[in-house]
Amino acid sequence: MLWSETAQDSDFRRRAFAGLRCYQLASRPTDPAPPRVAVRAGRAALLTRNGTAQDTGKPGAEERAPVVLIPSLINPPRILDLTEDRSLLRFLLRNNHDAYVVDWGAPTGDDARSDLADHVERLLLPLLARFERPPILVGYCLGGTLAIGAAARLAALGRPVQGVATIAAPWDFSHYDAALREQVATIWQQAEPGCTALGLVPMEVFQTGFWALDPARTIAKYARFGEMEADTPAYHGFIAVEDWANEGAPLTLESGRDLAQRCYARNMTGSGQWSILGTRVDPAALTCPTLAIASTSDRIVPAAVAPPARERMDLALGHVGMMIGSRAEDGLWRGLSDWLLRTGG
Repeated sequence: MLWSETAQDSDFRRRAFAGLRCYQLASRPTDPAPPRVAVRAGRAALLTRNGTAQDTGKPGAEERAPVVLIPSLINPPRILDLTEDRSLLRFLLRNNHDAYVVDWGAPTGDDARSDLADHVERLLLPLLARFERPPILVGYCLGGTLAIGAAARLAALGRPVQGVATIAAPWDFSHYDAALREQVATIWQQAEPGCTALGLVPMEVFQTGFWALDPARTIAKYARFGEMEADTPAYHGFIAVEDWANEGAPLTLESGRDLAQRCYARNMTGSGQWSILGTRVDPAALTCPTLAIASTSDRIVPAAVAPPARERMDLALGHVGMMIGSRAEDGLWRGLSDWLLRTGG
């Protein structure tokens, strides 16, 4: 991709390669205080940081619903707790919400048959069962899709959640650009034989499609990084975001099939075809408070793809920028916190 996009500009190519090399050689500080595991369920875990509302006995803590942040399956969960000053988790904790992050763990080939519904039923629901109070689910990207599935399933079991908020979550895949859906189909057709042999889908399979949405921008950011002053907040922020974007455990084979063949190709979720152990998943049927947060400039999950909800918040921030960018606190975090307070969290 780098060669094809810079074929007509040798100077741009040189700067992009220099920036990429600078990124590869940059030092990575370790997190001096990683989040702690609150509970495990199989390979998944519920993470938080010392000093949650329940732990510290802050006024009213026992009366508030816990807030569970649910990430996508495609990249690591740390996008929700990236650095000390780029962390939705830490912001919510500072504002007296009892907040947690789901870590899906790393599947193996033995998990090949675990589809999206299995992730809800066998991993997410057991984690949520540790709470005495019904939680509020906040799902980012594909995590929002799974949050809706969990809410529907718990409602069917007579244990409804307190509320559901989705952030840049794909639901109605029919609103994706036809060219992107065709591209995903082509990528999957090429990758499926190898994935079937592994029983896993490397995250790069879907990441390739995301890169192709704007290849020139992908390359330009490395050219800019190569000219950035070292050891500045922007420098370390770039490295943290790119490390997150380029890492991630593989998906299970059936989860990959769900995404490529059933969601992108057949709109399983948006057309009402998705069910979990007989429970049809319909966000419009949820009786709890619901909020859909979408980005008007998101190319990975366009605003039109968002699920139906009782409340809607549209932001002019990108898919990643809305979560950890310089305007994330004022644009997303505070609005979400206000909604959580109104919803009992």
